[in-house]
Amino acid sequence: MKPQDVLAHPSHVLTDDQRRRFFDDGFVVLPDYVPQAWLERLRTATAELLDRSRSVTQSDAVYVLEEGHSAEEPRLHRVSSPQDQHPAFWAFMTDPVMTDLAADVVGPDVKFHHAKLNVKSGKGTQGFGRHQDIPAWPHTDFSPVTIGIYIDGCTADQGPLTVARGSHNGPLFSMYDDAGNFVVKIRPGDLGWLKDEMIVPITGGPGTTLLLNCRAVHGSAPNKATTARPLLLPVYSSADSFPYTPSPIPSPHQGDVVRGKPARFASFDTRPVEMPPDWRFGYKPVWAHKKPAY
Repeated sequence: MKPQDVLAHPSHVLTDDQRRRFFDDGFVVLPDYVPQAWLERLRTATAELLDRSRSVTQSDAVYVLEEGHSAEEPRLHRVSSPQDQHPAFWAFMTDPVMTDLAADVVGPDVKFHHAKLNVKSGKGTQGFGRHQDIPAWPHTDFSPVTIGIYIDGCTADQGPLTVARGSHNGPLFSMYDDAGNFVVKIRPGDLGWLKDEMIVPITGGPGTTLLLNCRAVHGSAPNKATTARPLLLPVYSSADSFPYTPSPIPSPHQGDVVRGKPARFASFDTRPVEMPPDWRFGYKPVWAHKKPAY
């Protein structure tokens, strides 16, 4: 569903100003949005996943490890598809606290695509170079939204996600490096237009929530604090938006309509998007060629 069609429907969570800022800026932040009861459930589930990772010795389809990970001191960069690893995450992602929020920016019929939990353990963990999301999982339109929830909050020294205001209205950049590897990172030579005043760091207390347009340029610095910075990142789209390719982070829940009803017709936005690798063979190529943030 396209923005003008979304805006024809009434809002459930966002104010008119917040909705306008999402479509104008490519993102909007809701301080302390998630209720405390949900945060406690998510913290407990995160702790359980962290404990399970103690037996993992190298990154796999579920756990992306940070340098220095061990059974004694588990250190994680990411948990892929947390909704498939612990029921609390799927319960949260299908609760109206999330699906009504998604509906305000994708339309009344909401479909789940994928999710990840970026744990980003403390003590100097890796960042992520500036990139755009939609080239990794292109859809028939640009309705997909990533909703980021800081489970424990995020301070400036924890490597907060940063967003380039208004960049969603610009071009989509290649996510391939000069050797042809899909690295989920924009080449430095393509970022000459990026000015310091465009960059907005997203910080806030526990439950602070970000809605991020799928075309927006964003990234993050390393976490220099001693504590982890868990950021839950489910992705939703309008029900009439369909992926062109398999997901790099597959889930049995991909395509589940979590609010409203399924679509009978597809929505199309003809602006071009570069295709990613063939994800039928997994997402390993992304991490095999991933480099630190610049």
